[in-house]
Amino acid sequence: MSFDKNKEVFPPIEPYNKFHLKVDKLHQIYVEECGNPKGQPVLFLHGGPGAGFGEFHRRLFDPKHYRIVLLDQRGAGKSTPHAELEDNTTWHLISDIEMIRAQLGIKKWLVFGGSWGSTLALAYAETHPEVCTHLILRGIFLCRQEEIKWFYQEGASFIFPDYWKTYLAQIPVSERSDMVTNYYRKLTSQNAQVRLAAAKAWSGWEGATLHLHPNIESKTDFEEDQKALSIARIECHYFVNHAFFKTDNELIENAFKIKNIPTVIVHGRYDVVCPVKNAFDLHEALPDAELKIIPDAGHAVDEPGILRALLAATEKFKT
Repeated sequence: MSFDKNKEVFPPIEPYNKFHLKVDKLHQIYVEECGNPKGQPVLFLHGGPGAGFGEFHRRLFDPKHYRIVLLDQRGAGKSTPHAELEDNTTWHLISDIEMIRAQLGIKKWLVFGGSWGSTLALAYAETHPEVCTHLILRGIFLCRQEEIKWFYQEGASFIFPDYWKTYLAQIPVSERSDMVTNYYRKLTSQNAQVRLAAAKAWSGWEGATLHLHPNIESKTDFEEDQKALSIARIECHYFVNHAFFKTDNELIENAFKIKNIPTVIVHGRYDVVCPVKNAFDLHEALPDAELKIIPDAGHAVDEPGILRALLAATEKFKT
């Protein structure tokens, strides 16, 4: 029987509240609330950074039970200015989340994040453990140099050499010893055509490798001009700056701060974007967390086993 992700999740839902929150002189963050206004608060953190959230993400939570809060992080989605790098760091994002929580009058919430969203969820929870009731983390990304090198320099290239060829072609042979730095140069070029070409190649590489079975729809979505620009520019900006962490292993080193927060970790066994080793490393630091390795999945949220495990976690953490 074929898998239909739309039959697995909750029915389509529209927000009952949406607004832009001005967080500083430059940035305005787009925020939505869906579901039950008096329900259990849950915060959804999208990936990328730079990807923004979509309608599908509203449907991961029981709308009769949860007060669902979604936001487009700085430079992503409907937040403005689009694809902006100035004053865009992990710590700015954490400050934004706290401003949103205060704006909405929420004392504590469940935090749900996938891919880069898991990075941000961990950084946020380690900074503000007192406001996080539970954590649901998918496709663990700790933003360590070994992870960046694996996906953008050498490693994943051995598994998807056909898609890698397009990504590689943007950078001259003489400059390929440091792909991320040289992509950053193109993505911050004064020439809009250079920026867009680099962005589509960078983002298309990611979109092509998300699923266990390559998904053309995903690749096409990631190559859309606006989305490609925000994903590529903001991701590369974060990666050349080591996600603005003080140490390469900061999230693991600070995991003790969240050891008492009930946590579910969901990761695909054949995740090429964020290798499953990341989830094992996090679980070593959080041994009381529930680790679910999905045997027939890659990185994407909408793969059957991953989606079902995430939905089970949202049911488990109902209070």
